[in-house]
Amino acid sequence: MLMPHAGHFTAADLATIPDDGQRYEVIAGELFVTPAPGGAHQPIATRLLAPLLAYLGAHRRLDDLLTPPSDITLMPDTLVRPDLLVADTMAFICSGDWRDVTTLYLVVEIISSSTARTDRTVKRLAYQRYGVPTYWIVDPGARQIEVWTPEAASPSIHRDTLEWRHPALTMSVSIDVAALFDFG
Repeated sequence: MLMPHAGHFTAADLATIPDDGQRYEVIAGELFVTPAPGGAHQPIATRLLAPLLAYLGAHRRLDDLLTPPSDITLMPDTLVRPDLLVADTMAFICSGDWRDVTTLYLVVEIISSSTARTDRTVKRLAYQRYGVPTYWIVDPGARQIEVWTPEAASPSIHRDTLEWRHPALTMSVSIDVAALFDFG
């Protein structure tokens, strides 16, 4: 069981927390706890997953797409659990050790009122420092996707369509952003 800390947590500390249905992450030594997602979160994740599956599968890169739960260690004191990610998975597939997922191409977080601040600030800065080439913040309330890159001071905003290309491919995938949020 996790013992109280004076302040600085590590990725290794998370292994001591019993499974209680909460999502635990540690970013720059700070522990973040969020409940399991609800509402439109899962349908939006599925709607994002479908075109990414089709795109990566058509180009024999399907194994690069990872879904939750995933334990991505960016630094010894930073372990995140993104909603979706595309990464170099070869070493991970062979070892089964999440610490072998070190080259991230795309990280996706679907925000809610309980995660918006963390996803937009703390996680974004961690992904930028780590050099994640593309970080999507999917905002159901604003019906948009914010796209962040390591050097960006502000995101590009997409409300209609969004193009993304895996770095090993020449073709891109087009995401119908408006359709992600159409539940009527």
